[in-house]
Amino acid sequence: MGSSGRRVGRPRAERRPDSGLSPRDELLAAAAELFTTRGYAATTTRAVAERAGMRQASMYHYVSGKEELLADLLESTVTPSLAFARQLLAEDVTPAEDRLWDLCRTDVELLCGGPHNLGGLYLLPEVRAERFAGFHAVRAELKDAYRQLIAATETGGALAKSELDLRTDLVFGLIEGVILVHRSDPDRPVSAFADATADAALRIAGV
Repeated sequence: MGSSGRRVGRPRAERRPDSGLSPRDELLAAAAELFTTRGYAATTTRAVAERAGMRQASMYHYVSGKEELLADLLESTVTPSLAFARQLLAEDVTPAEDRLWDLCRTDVELLCGGPHNLGGLYLLPEVRAERFAGFHAVRAELKDAYRQLIAATETGGALAKSELDLRTDLVFGLIEGVILVHRSDPDRPVSAFADATADAALRIAGV
């Protein structure tokens, strides 16, 4: 075979089918699987690299280590919902109640709809570290979007600040809490979780 047929890049630990993913995305996919099945603390960088089909030394060409992988995975569970929330906040024709329901449903679908229960990683004690400030920032912005939508409803507009804050905490906690229910009942259709949770969230919001 001539040099034109050789794959360019760092050597891999084993020959694997071409997934079409970049090496970094392969590492993220491997980390998602291992962090959610073996546990974050029990997963070594060697295990992640081997699962992605590369040598451990090559892994550090793409990421700095487990913390960077975890941070990226955490942010990936929030940024799509945040983008959707920004669209909903910018659109003032649809009633706030309907937009709040749509955000709740979509957020649950994104949290529970992937191949791995990444939302469960929120519970890791390591996530409190400063390294995960980016995740906490986007999560706080998403929570504020919930608060703005609740405040924009007919009922929410009459709430005192302390009551609005409480209802926001409860609604946001309900959405994120679905990951625990989903983990204990993974075969239940995600759409069932999403619809029921959105309905319950609106009742908590007083809509």
